[in-house]
Amino acid sequence: MKIICGIDEAGRGPIAGPVSAAAVVLPRDFPRDLLKDSKKMSPSAREKAFARMLAMKVPVGIGWSWPEEIDRINIHKASLLAMSRAFGAMGCLPDEVIVDGLYIPDIPTSARAMVKADALVPEVMAASIAAKVVRDRWMIRYSWFEPDYGYERHKGYPTRAHREVCLRLGPSPIQRLSFRVR
Repeated sequence: MKIICGIDEAGRGPIAGPVSAAAVVLPRDFPRDLLKDSKKMSPSAREKAFARMLAMKVPVGIGWSWPEEIDRINIHKASLLAMSRAFGAMGCLPDEVIVDGLYIPDIPTSARAMVKADALVPEVMAASIAAKVVRDRWMIRYSWFEPDYGYERHKGYPTRAHREVCLRLGPSPIQRLSFRVR
């Protein structure tokens, strides 16, 4: 059986926090009915799918790019860097790699990019879910240090409340300074 790795990222759109990425290889017996495009899943459904991945010891690599990197190299390059780091952290070499989107990160094997793979390919769906869950968890934990910014609610996305608190208090330490607040 061919070993397929899916790679996707989460957190390109926020104005604060890191971008995360995941690389995932699903075993044949993974319950694929738990998977779909992470953007169309509730937080509890994503958590349930991710918990199953961990319980089944699914190879999952997580990579990050931090706000300073995003500001320095831009969100596109930072997303690809997080994907490359996720692939390196996964710990296995698959037969095929499918990356959601148009671009392929720098990884030590051939890969193909596929638009909307996060809605079509189970391994990419799983990567999308893993990346989203770990980023959301990180933002919730960070909110403990900066409770005035409401990161536990909006996860760094540019909601009205987030933009208003940034204008009132100034940028938080995890703000992406190259992104516009207004």
